[in-house]
Amino acid sequence: MIRVRRLRRQLVLALACAPLMLLSAPAAHAEGGDWPQRPIRLLVPYGPGGSSDVVARAVAVEMSRDLGKQVIVENKGGGQGMIATMEAARAAPDGYTLILGHVGTLAVNPSMVPKLPYDPRRDFAPIVLLAKLPMVFAVGGKVQASTLPEFVALARARPGALNYGSAGNGSAGHLAFEMLKTATGIDVVHVPYKGTGAQVSDLLAGNIDAAAAGTPGLLPHAQAGKIRIVAVGSERRLPVLPDVPTVAEQGYPGFESSQWFGLLAPAGTPAPVVERLHQAAVKALGTDSVRERLAHDASEASGAGPAEFAAFIDAEERRWGKVVRDARLSSE
Repeated sequence: MIRVRRLRRQLVLALACAPLMLLSAPAAHAEGGDWPQRPIRLLVPYGPGGSSDVVARAVAVEMSRDLGKQVIVENKGGGQGMIATMEAARAAPDGYTLILGHVGTLAVNPSMVPKLPYDPRRDFAPIVLLAKLPMVFAVGGKVQASTLPEFVALARARPGALNYGSAGNGSAGHLAFEMLKTATGIDVVHVPYKGTGAQVSDLLAGNIDAAAAGTPGLLPHAQAGKIRIVAVGSERRLPVLPDVPTVAEQGYPGFESSQWFGLLAPAGTPAPVVERLHQAAVKALGTDSVRERLAHDASEASGAGPAEFAAFIDAEERRWGKVVRDARLSSE
């Protein structure tokens, strides 16, 4: 009889604990061992065709192979990159939703947007800094300038008459051209687009005079003779553009402007999942396909892990915050 009562108590206890065990199962999966169990979403905060899209898709293919589950790239442009970034910030911290971090969304927006709906530090877990990409400056076929000094002279002769496009307010191209305006003292009007693709289309059509972007969006058209790249924003000339001088070489020493890309997850994502994603990303950066893609676009692979990437974001936020203040930029 005593044994029967004991068995009954054990059964009641087991039934009482069952819901808790079921609730804890997803968390156990998320901690590492069995993760991932389904495809992973990688949100890109800009439209297709730009540097962000190119880097995300190249890395996603190789990460999919390593993780055994597909990493699906979703472009969600608009709102200075805030639409996709907010969605990622509010996603479940289980490693199945990632965001492609960018200089614009993480280092520029905090100074440019008065009431930013996310916090780059509080809302995200940095995973890896993927790559850095120097900015290049181009003019349309109708613009009578083949060098940066010629473009500057043209702009100074016609203050406010010329314009330039970017992938959107707060994008890398926007800030790069504003930095150039501050360095040269020219007055050129900003025309924001929803992504690099739309911006380049209007540059080719002659609807805007100039643009700043990474090489993926501009280089093919420059090679076809449809636009002219007049300067690169890197410290040194680019192997893919050996005959194009840097901005510094053309009279503005110390000028340097690059955009960068990294992976982040929602804050609270388990550390083992973050580390697994870091390992997969680093492995992807070492593959021939990604190395060739980055080299083709003059990008420099990084692979810096969570702590180093977090420190990098802090430093970039301070640097680009100064550019925003100096140029008196605001999203309002």
